Amino acid sequence: MKIKYFSIFILAIILFTASKPSAQTAVAPSTKAILFKGGIAHLGNGKVIENSLIGIKDGKIILITDAATARIDGSVFDERITITGKHVYPGIIAPSSTIGLNELDAVRATNDFTEVGYINSHVRSLISYNTDSKIIPTVRTNGILLVQASPRGGLISGSSSIMKLDGWNWEDAVLKSDDGIHLNWPEMNAPKRPRETDQSYNERVKNYNTSISNLTNFFADAKAYSQIAHDEKNIRFEAMKDIIAGEKILYVHTNSLKDIIEVIAFAKKFEIKKYVLVGARDAYLATAILKENNVPVILARVHELPEKMDDDVDLPYKRAAELFKAGVLVCLTNEGDMEAMGTRNLPFQAGTTVAYGLTKEEALMLITSNTAKILGIEDKVGVLEENKHATFFISEGDALDMISNNVVKAFIDGKEIELPNEQLQLYNKYKQKYGLK
Repeated sequence: MKIKYFSIFILAIILFTASKPSAQTAVAPSTKAILFKGGIAHLGNGKVIENSLIGIKDGKIILITDAATARIDGSVFDERITITGKHVYPGIIAPSSTIGLNELDAVRATNDFTEVGYINSHVRSLISYNTDSKIIPTVRTNGILLVQASPRGGLISGSSSIMKLDGWNWEDAVLKSDDGIHLNWPEMNAPKRPRETDQSYNERVKNYNTSISNLTNFFADAKAYSQIAHDEKNIRFEAMKDIIAGEKILYVHTNSLKDIIEVIAFAKKFEIKKYVLVGARDAYLATAILKENNVPVILARVHELPEKMDDDVDLPYKRAAELFKAGVLVCLTNEGDMEAMGTRNLPFQAGTTVAYGLTKEEALMLITSNTAKILGIEDKVGVLEENKHATFFISEGDALDMISNNVVKAFIDGKEIELPNEQLQLYNKYKQKYGLK
């Protein structure tokens, strides 16, 4: 009897879920040539066109120019849309994110970003990416149109892929597959902590030394493996071949100054040509060595508390400006607690840096062109330029300002995507219920 009632209960849940309208639907490609007139175009490279003409066709930008000086044949466009006074931005890119891999933190079955094991260089986040995630529409509402879906956990987590936030499945959504491998650098956190016992401290040192030894041995073996042809394949070492050859990026997640210096020494030892620091909260203390070695930084979230008791209270707000002005290639990530859902605040985190030393256009670069350069997709997205993908959004206000930002249209590869999400639906529902305007 209990089994019967339980089956009826499960069936009811399935029918209810199936009857609910989806918050997102993949849009068919458009063959129309569309001209947008009069918008304030923020190109993403530090430049602004106050009165722009933007033309798109077959998923690409075919025209972007100043309407005040340009003379064009408008007849080549099937549709003309006037957006006078509205702001146009390149699609925001969220690096090192678990969007599409993480749904509800408290429900283990909805989290697919961590694999069992310690060294998982062969694991691919791409095939776990869920285009039906309820989080995706909530971040698209604020102009985030691309994410780097990244694995977590272990010493080496696996490979990430760069995804468009549109598509029926991961095959539709992928922009760049397996763009790099993610390594979590062991943390020493020396010296001995207050009230820490000698036994606990010695155990921590032992674990750290073991992790560094395992990492060193793995890279040495992977490098040797890549130099010899093998009849029998080792999938972990096969995944490292492009890292050793300098064709893909090694993303090293680390924070302390000591660890950052060790990572740079480690990369030199194994001749790793392409690597990026992720998190890197102490990177502002190492600008000279980062610039000397041409090491890009994906900086941890701006909206957080300082790590140390004697840090400036506004340190997280001004790190990005210090790195940017020192000539380090830097972008922003929301990596950390509640990172998937919180990614919708990425443009506002960039906006905070404006109050701490950057201009609005420089802050925009932290979430568009700089991110594209670091991820190796600058030939496709990140800047509003001719021949690049028509991935952009239109806002009635400043996209970096939480109060005025209001995205009214968004396009991915020239396809206008749906912007509603469940939170907006609930907002409108109860606004109507209580007679609010």
